[in-house]
Amino acid sequence: MSLSHAAAEYMLSDALLPEPGGSRAERLRLELPSDRLLKFVTVGLPLLLVSLAFAREFSTGSQISCFSPSNFTAQQSGYVDAACWDSLLHHGLDAQGRVVTKSLWALKVFPYSLLALAGLMFLPALLWRSTAVPALRSDLLFVADELDKSYNRSVRLVQHMRRVQQASAEPERFWEEYERARRERYFEFPLLERYLTCKQRAHSLVFLYILRNVLLLFLLVAACLYLAFLHLTGSFQGEFSCSVTTGEPQIPLLVPCRLLFSSVFRLLSVALGGVYIVLVPIVAYNALQLCRWDKGLLAVYEMLPAFDLLSRKMLGCPLNDLNLLLLFLRANVARLASFGRLSAVGTLKEAAAEQGDIDTVVDFMTLLAGLEAAKPKSQ
Repeated sequence: MSLSHAAAEYMLSDALLPEPGGSRAERLRLELPSDRLLKFVTVGLPLLLVSLAFAREFSTGSQISCFSPSNFTAQQSGYVDAACWDSLLHHGLDAQGRVVTKSLWALKVFPYSLLALAGLMFLPALLWRSTAVPALRSDLLFVADELDKSYNRSVRLVQHMRRVQQASAEPERFWEEYERARRERYFEFPLLERYLTCKQRAHSLVFLYILRNVLLLFLLVAACLYLAFLHLTGSFQGEFSCSVTTGEPQIPLLVPCRLLFSSVFRLLSVALGGVYIVLVPIVAYNALQLCRWDKGLLAVYEMLPAFDLLSRKMLGCPLNDLNLLLLFLRANVARLASFGRLSAVGTLKEAAAEQGDIDTVVDFMTLLAGLEAAKPKSQ
């Protein structure tokens, strides 16, 4: 065997992708980066604020300070603080001078409402994980394996072509057979193409994804309305008048009290509401990104022989499982070893003086293997 033949053998063997080490399923990302960021912020921020609120409560001890009469003993002042903290009723006068009461219990349970809000914000991710992730994992595993295998099949095809061409006594006849095989699509990968075409007609995954974003959007709007309601109704009122009358004349009708944590809770609610308002358009954009095709990844894989899902105009309305699958494939592009190889081939194709000479990865491999010299130029 000549040196050139040996070099071509080594080159083609090195071009093959190695088998992925370990289980590919363990390394798959089953959430888009934007979804993971939204989950981290919407769930983590209320939990952080809850921890700050409880740290404030435990560090300061009593959360209320009432200005009891000077003739009260320490036990009586403690009783007034406890009674006003248990009731949290503000007694005031309306425009006609009548006594009205307003409950401040929303302020008392504010840390627990943040804890419940964090649990509610986790529901969209939990819905996605329990309903869509199993099917999405199987789809991604199959498509990723088939894409890598399709690249390896192309390299092995060149290896076989090289052996046949070396054994052929008529090189021109060999290339005529090669061109006829390309025209009749003998090199296509029908299983992968047909599977992707079937995913184009499926809508279960995209429905669950839109449902997840709509549910998250509804929860964000509801949380903002709840926080706005607390501010508009004066629930974060720091001072109020508490009634501890027992019918004895030495006890005043109303005792002024002050909540020590109302300003902190008001600040926490403003911060949380501001972040959630910023996240509303992000969630809306996250759902609307399915209204256009992500053609970058499939365009790279058109370098495979006869893999022309885009050029044959098979892509219609983008609201289907195929478009969502393409988004997740792009998020898992680091797990696709063939993507980098085909991207490099595509770059060389664009830089070639005559782009017609390199149509597929098979053409590129035949060029590297030294078969291009005998191949007729494409018309």
